Amino acid sequence: MISSSKYLLIQILFYCTIYPFATGYGGTKQFNPRPNIIVIMADDMGFNDVSFHGSDQILTPNIDALGYNGIILNKHYTPAMCTPSRSALLTGKYPMNIGMQHYVIPNDEPWGLPLKETIMPEILKKGGYSTYLVGKWHQGFHKRAFTPTMRGFDYHFGYYGGYIDYYQHYLEMIGKPYAKGYDMRRNFQPIANETSGRYATDLFTDEAVDLIYQHDQSQPMFLCFAHLAPHTGNENDPLQAPPETIAKFQHIKDPLRRTYAAMIDKLDESIGRIIEALYDTQMLHNSIVLFYSDNGAPSQGLHSNSGSNYPFRGQKDSPWEGGLRTPAAIWSPYLMSQHNTVANTLIHVTDWLPTLAAAAGINIPIEIQLDGKNIWDQLQRGYPSPRWNIVHNIDEIFGYSSYSTLKWKLVNGSRIEDYNGWLGSKTNESDPRAEDYVNLILNSTVNEVMSKLNAEIYMKLLTKDQILALRKSAIVDCPTRNLTDAECNPSKSPCLFDIENDPCERYNLADRFPQDLERLKSDVEYFRLHTEKPVRVPADPACDPRYYNLTWTWWQDLTDNAASPSVHVKNRFKNSYARKML
Repeated sequence: MISSSKYLLIQILFYCTIYPFATGYGGTKQFNPRPNIIVIMADDMGFNDVSFHGSDQILTPNIDALGYNGIILNKHYTPAMCTPSRSALLTGKYPMNIGMQHYVIPNDEPWGLPLKETIMPEILKKGGYSTYLVGKWHQGFHKRAFTPTMRGFDYHFGYYGGYIDYYQHYLEMIGKPYAKGYDMRRNFQPIANETSGRYATDLFTDEAVDLIYQHDQSQPMFLCFAHLAPHTGNENDPLQAPPETIAKFQHIKDPLRRTYAAMIDKLDESIGRIIEALYDTQMLHNSIVLFYSDNGAPSQGLHSNSGSNYPFRGQKDSPWEGGLRTPAAIWSPYLMSQHNTVANTLIHVTDWLPTLAAAAGINIPIEIQLDGKNIWDQLQRGYPSPRWNIVHNIDEIFGYSSYSTLKWKLVNGSRIEDYNGWLGSKTNESDPRAEDYVNLILNSTVNEVMSKLNAEIYMKLLTKDQILALRKSAIVDCPTRNLTDAECNPSKSPCLFDIENDPCERYNLADRFPQDLERLKSDVEYFRLHTEKPVRVPADPACDPRYYNLTWTWWQDLTDNAASPSVHVKNRFKNSYARKML
């Protein structure tokens, strides 16, 4: 922690040195003092699948370099599934408070993020930002009003649903009576024919890089880059990567994990290209770059990608740390006093809306009633976070709740029994490059760019000793304790964990601390009384892409179209097939 006088001096020096670069050296570019905001989101990436957390099996030099040069966020939490997690980012609200807590949006279900909610791109756009979404939306598209460019994004390149084939960009709902449908658009225009055959991670990165180079810097940029990787594609071919990239990971015996590693490698390469483009356009000098995964990896079960959340319990779609605590890092020259640190303050994804708005100098109206906390001052100065509790979820349909406050965590009920264990494992498989890990980081694209920038603004360069110390600090240890009566079965009775000292949720302390258990249960009951009813509705067979030129589209706006299914067809399914979707 630094003194206020020293902090002020650092800020003065920063603005004096950064201004010439923001204006384009010769002053030919119009300077905009508000930071560009770049949010890079991985999809279903495990906590242990970023190598700054200690694993040598899959190395992520660019992501690691971003964290080492910036701040590694070691207690970053999200909801445990894609749709709720994204709605939490966009609204700054717990999904349970907007009806988004129950499930993800399958392509055939006509619901989405409620239109009454004011979301991040709308707020930033009103504040003068140009707003772009590249990649995944997954917040509803049954009506055009729910799609990204109707919700505050000036531009969208990507897909509306939960996943697509990495090369052909279609989604096929296996086991459903629908045709496979293409899901790739530029704004409203389907472009699957144009993009077919291009690997999705490269395709989206090319688009994001082009947007950065073409951006009019008289306005600040908000770019939400929501990757497909490393989420699976269609169930009949879930894990896909270029063969030459897969070949780099022969040290991994499991062929599925090997392909997953290649998917991560392409993601890491993408982040290097984004940082390089920001530097080349001199936008990096005035940017905030946030990286995180939308939730934990699904080690097994539906859409399993073989990701690892080691050493945590559980996985995606569970109330455990493995589903909720995600890899994350943030970098910005505005955070220079806290660079080269590992932050163990509590952060929830809902915090990013008020935090980024504060960094941009935008006031969010009180009536929006955010659950997120503004942690900008904490990120800048290293102060403790104003957040002291997180309602991970309360789902009365699935019948479980998960809640943390101070050092305690309550898990009551279970989503899927098979997800309750410790599904990730420590491996001895090591990438040959790990023998020279430090130099791998120092020579990464991100670190080379950061080194140039640091030299320009008189910042110290990242050192070998810092890399080793930061990596050691970012590893989560789960010490063994001598507790023989600490087993937990949340389906039978609530479990209480000292999450500060037992992040792996091994020791149920409910019987030892009954008063604390009751206090947390009382908190959950209070929150439960104020939740919104889930907005999820049954499937609508009128979505079938066969009626819309083999494309997933806003089908409920097209019901009067002669090419769309008749009311008779819709009613025929309503009482049989569709009800099974609940």
